[in-house]
Order: sequence, then structure tokens, then C-alpha cells
Amino acid sequence: MSVKILISACLMGQPVRYDGRANDDKTDNFRHQLQRWQEAGILIPVCPEVAGGLPTPRPAAEIYQGDGEAVLQGKARIISRDTEDFTREFIDGAQQALASARRHGAIAALLAARSPSCGSDGIYNGEFNATLRKGMGVTAALLSGHGIPCFSPEKFPDLLQWLRQQHPTFARQFID
Repeated sequence: MSVKILISACLMGQPVRYDGRANDDKTDNFRHQLQRWQEAGILIPVCPEVAGGLPTPRPAAEIYQGDGEAVLQGKARIISRDTEDFTREFIDGAQQALASARRHGAIAALLAARSPSCGSDGIYNGEFNATLRKGMGVTAALLSGHGIPCFSPEKFPDLLQWLRQQHPTFARQFID
């Protein structure tokens, strides 16, 4: 079995964040490992927000009155500071990320932290005051709900440990 890992495109240096920048500074501590995986064809970069049809740059958005799971259930919305609704685009992008994960056989995902799409261990609270709350973004919730564990850059050691436990042959060959 060939191991594939879905990764937020911004973590790979692609300037697709809402503000038109990349997020690759979040991977400085393990850049060598990611480069090795990229060269081996292990990483599958995705940006759910762009895949869902949003431009770069775009207005910052947060999940209002819930988390990614609530958005998927129709109980919460994703809005910008001026209340523009981006819920449909975020759901479409999450579905495309899941389709890509399935197409490539991804076994895990390394996703940008705190994002309303990709946050896997906390998201902003929907009030645009930089306050975090528990919960996942829409893409992380959808992937997790389909058995694909999601990790943030801060939890990269947990991803490595999970790979060592679940895929020891891969780990011996591809983890420094």
C-alpha cells in the first residue's frame, strides 16, 4: 500500500490563504520531513476554500454559532465580518477535499490550524475577536467523519507517532 497524506496547500508554500499569503512558516520545524515526503509523492496538496470557488485573497471568515460538524448538519454558517455567507463554498470545498483524499487513498491529513475549513484542534469562535473554541473546521470534520485523522502543524509529532503505529513499514522508510 502506498501511503498518501492530504496537506493544506498553504502549508506547502502556496499563497492561497484568505489574505493571499502562504502558511509554510508553520512547518519550519519539520520542513525537511515534508520535502522528503513531497519528493516521494506522498503529499496531496489541497485548499478547500479555493476548491470551493473562493478567490485569493478573500474576506476572512469564521464559523458562526457552531463548528464544522454543525455546518455540515446545516446548524451553523460560515460568514465574513460583514456577514457575507460563504457556507456553500466551504462545504463544496470540503467535499472536493474528501473526494481528492479518496481518489488518492489518503490515510491522514495535515491541515492548517484554526481555519474554518482546516482547523482540527480548535477554531475561531465566530465573533472575529481572535478567541478560540473547541471544534473542527468543515473540511477537518468531514474528513474525520470519514475515517481520515486530521493533524495540525502543532500536532505534527502526533502524526508521526500515529504513522509509526499504523504504518510501521512506511515509518521505517519515510520518517527521519
